[in-house]
Amino acid sequence: PKVMLTVDGYVYAGKGQDIRAKVAEVVAGLPNLEKLVVIPFLENRPDLKTLPDAELFDTWLADFPAGPMPYKQLPFDHPLYILYSSGTTGVPKCIVHCAGGVLLQHLKEHILHVDVKLGDRLFYFTTMGWMLWNWLTTGLASGATLLLYDGSPFHPNGNVLWDYAAEHKFKVFGASAKFIEGCQKGGITPATTHDLSELKTILSTGSVLLPEGFDYVYEHVKEDVCLASIAGGTDLVACLVGGDPTNAVYRGEIQAPMLGMDTATLLEDGTRAPVGEKGELCCLKPCPSLPLGFWDDPDGSRYHAAYYDVYPNIWRHGDYAAFMETGGMVIYGRSDATLNPGGVRIGTAEIYRQVEQLEEVVESIVIGQEWQGDTRVVLFVRLRDGLTLDDDLIQRIRSHVRQHASPRHVPAKVVQVQDIPRTRSGKIVELAVRDMVHGRAIINKEALDNPEALEHFRDRPELA
Repeated sequence: PKVMLTVDGYVYAGKGQDIRAKVAEVVAGLPNLEKLVVIPFLENRPDLKTLPDAELFDTWLADFPAGPMPYKQLPFDHPLYILYSSGTTGVPKCIVHCAGGVLLQHLKEHILHVDVKLGDRLFYFTTMGWMLWNWLTTGLASGATLLLYDGSPFHPNGNVLWDYAAEHKFKVFGASAKFIEGCQKGGITPATTHDLSELKTILSTGSVLLPEGFDYVYEHVKEDVCLASIAGGTDLVACLVGGDPTNAVYRGEIQAPMLGMDTATLLEDGTRAPVGEKGELCCLKPCPSLPLGFWDDPDGSRYHAAYYDVYPNIWRHGDYAAFMETGGMVIYGRSDATLNPGGVRIGTAEIYRQVEQLEEVVESIVIGQEWQGDTRVVLFVRLRDGLTLDDDLIQRIRSHVRQHASPRHVPAKVVQVQDIPRTRSGKIVELAVRDMVHGRAIINKEALDNPEALEHFRDRPELA
């Protein structure tokens, strides 16, 4: 990079976080950097002594003449930006996306799948490190007005984003499934406390939205909203399945494949999975936002190994999913985190959707532990403040899973932890926890929002 723009810090949950020391570390690793521009955030005129050759944003702008900006016509597939995978189980993938393909995909998704119209107020709660930021900003091409938010979605209370939505008359409100579940468990009821009459669409992604999350939205947020659970990711900076504003919403399901995407679920032999049967989520034909490749991968070998190593010439997305009779889809978790006790393949979300119905459980994470030549299911739970996991609760968890899923889903071990590690976009990291339990090195802990939480999983006597 030639130019780096940064802030001097940020505020989260009411506390300022100075990042100038971290910026200095980054700059030290960029020998070709020509300009560091600091946008004041914590202070009006922050001290830049620790940042050599840095200047403030307004000073930098003063060097440019006023008037229209010059615009250079570039090819359709000109590189637009690099997005990084989370990198919690290996070196992050540096995914190069092209301008034209991304624009086409996002126009389609915003206008046809989300029903964004000229002047609609579009909001997605996201950090700049999540692909939803890129997806949100392209909403300008559809004529939307963008709403931004920086900070904790639960500070100073759980209504802060709903206050924002009511005040500014959101048409589209996007957030993570974990945010919706947090509101549900926190007893937040916007339907009775806020005027959301302008709201027509709620978007959810980042992890599987459980059926109870659908119930919560329609009972306690808005009964006539279109709740669109969407799934895709950084790799395509687009969706494979998502919303359909012309059709019904079915509890616990993503509504439909995205237009122009040859979305399928495949069995191990490469044939299509029958309706209701689980398989690998794939895209059978090229789409406009396929990456140009990976940065610093001249022969394309790493790019090919990431997506095309299982089914020749078919994009394997890495999710474990099934199409339903309705035409919608249920996703059962990441295929690389799939559990395999006794040779039976189980998606992690199949267990989450049962465990997190129990009011004592705030959050959970499940892994497969290598054990006596097989794999056993280990469930970690974070409980409500003041609660301790005892034999009675363990039995109730197991009984609930057995009754509502199957005996094969029942965890062999249930262990209480104080926190669960997640990425900066709020996704729990099953593979990193699995590696921690097995004593393997965790690469790139910096990708986690709370890396210290990994220590809760080290050398647990219950698992010896």
